[in-house]
Amino acid sequence: MDKLDSDILAALAADSSTPTALLARRFGVARSTVQARIERLKRKGTIAGFTIKLGDVALARRIKATVLVQVEARASASVVQRIRAVPEVEIIHSTSGRFDLILQVAAETTGGLDRVLDNIGSIPGVRSSESLIHLSTKLDRSV
Repeated sequence: MDKLDSDILAALAADSSTPTALLARRFGVARSTVQARIERLKRKGTIAGFTIKLGDVALARRIKATVLVQVEARASASVVQRIRAVPEVEIIHSTSGRFDLILQVAAETTGGLDRVLDNIGSIPGVRSSESLIHLSTKLDRSV
């Protein structure tokens, strides 16, 4: 991976909808060069896909929860695989201690969040879960 690949990745990470022609102008190369680089990065697995980043208005309407999950011994891989398929799960962390996984979950309504939590709890290999509903978020940018 060279500087152009890195520049393309950084630009797409900031805004994955940036047109190839705009990237080509920005980096002073042909559009076909940018397209070929993107295709190669996808084939190599460097780019796994493209997504959107929700804005503050959409994020403010979502109800979030941190879910602490205990998993039966030797079931972790299959549980994580099933949890990855749940679209409302934004982040999965493995951890040590009393809980095996920490999930960040978001839904549009409390009913939607309730359904997601029920789905997670019913996954084979999930021993127990504990949910912490986010009421408000404060961000200290100095940390």
